[in-house]
Amino acid sequence: MTAGRPGHTAGPEGPDAHGVYGTDGAFVAAVDGLADPLNDPLPGGHTSPWFRSDTVPAAEPAAPSSYVDGYAAHQGPQQPQGAPNEWYDPAGYQRDWYGPQEPSARTAAADPVAPVEERAPAPVPDIQDFTAEPRTEVLARIPADPEPEPETEPGPAPSPGGRAERRRAAKGRGRRRPGTAPEQKAAPAAAVPMSRVEARRAARAAKDSPAVIASRAVGEVFITLGVLMLLFVTYQLWWTNIRADQIAGKETNRIQDEWANGDRTPGVFAPGEGFAIMHIPKLDVVAPIAEGIDKEKVLDRGMIGHYGEGKLKTAMPSDKQGNFSVAGHRNTHGEPFRYINKLQRGDPIVVETRDAYYTYEMANILPQTSPSNISVIEPIPAGSGFTKPGRYLTLTTCTPEFTSTYRLIVWGKMVDERPRSEGKPDALVG
Repeated sequence: MTAGRPGHTAGPEGPDAHGVYGTDGAFVAAVDGLADPLNDPLPGGHTSPWFRSDTVPAAEPAAPSSYVDGYAAHQGPQQPQGAPNEWYDPAGYQRDWYGPQEPSARTAAADPVAPVEERAPAPVPDIQDFTAEPRTEVLARIPADPEPEPETEPGPAPSPGGRAERRRAAKGRGRRRPGTAPEQKAAPAAAVPMSRVEARRAARAAKDSPAVIASRAVGEVFITLGVLMLLFVTYQLWWTNIRADQIAGKETNRIQDEWANGDRTPGVFAPGEGFAIMHIPKLDVVAPIAEGIDKEKVLDRGMIGHYGEGKLKTAMPSDKQGNFSVAGHRNTHGEPFRYINKLQRGDPIVVETRDAYYTYEMANILPQTSPSNISVIEPIPAGSGFTKPGRYLTLTTCTPEFTSTYRLIVWGKMVDERPRSEGKPDALVG
């Protein structure tokens, strides 16, 4: 608390009533020099919990007035003259009440230098000591803070611009730069020269073993065979049909031209020579019929072959009775009999010759039989259901598809014979 005012001890009419305050302006100076009761010093010798003596600015001592000299006799030890009653230290207040604060991410990003570890404040002598000796000597005994050691690798400079640019810059610091390793690798050791024996062993190890060479050769052979097989399949399934259709079409045109010109009379035909044209309207088949069943000269050229040689010789359509038997490919090389298994009873099959049209109706089918079964082409074919001689038609082809293991047989019976002069039959007109 503040001390009693001087001159009030003897009452209002005491001897000091006009002693010290008699001077002009002395009373005003005495009032200004009174301490604020709200900021009276707390027990312990300092005015506030956040007072720091190292923050008190040095000031030259002012010449005391006559009142101050008289007032100091009634007061206890005072602060150095010219110094303020207290000094507000926000940083000290923050540390005393909230403890040391960790730097935030934004402060760390903005400050490139890492913060120095905070140390406990140096002991400060009691404020009452200032009355015993000058302030400059007291401050000289306070240890000064050592200068922080400089960083060897300062952090990245703060990014200019707005918040978005600073955020992108902060993200970019953690990325690995192309061409640089996250940690420095040790330099490779110098290569040690090998001896002659070691060099030979290394050369032998670098060479491929015979097993590796053989496996590579076998692999190349398999790849080559696979490519050849693919080309062969493409040739069989695609190119042979195109080529056979071209040849069969030319043969059909040649036969029709001969019939139109009358250059040739009916009779015996040479092997491979075309003499008739078969029409299967349901299957949209128009193919020439040639003498013989030779594979290269007849069947592979997209034509239908007539069994007309040796033990397999059969009748001609113009014969009054007999079995006109023919053969054709079911797959590849024009495949004229590809879908004869879809024929049903009553479907017409027309054989066109130089003089007439012979119309047959499908009568029966044998899905599978041996290739050596020649009874199916006899005058009265076995298994056809025919019981007496007549004018029959037999179509033979391979089965299953893309194989020649068995034979598929289709039989027909003649129902109409029309001269060419009477025009085409109803099966070809409709």
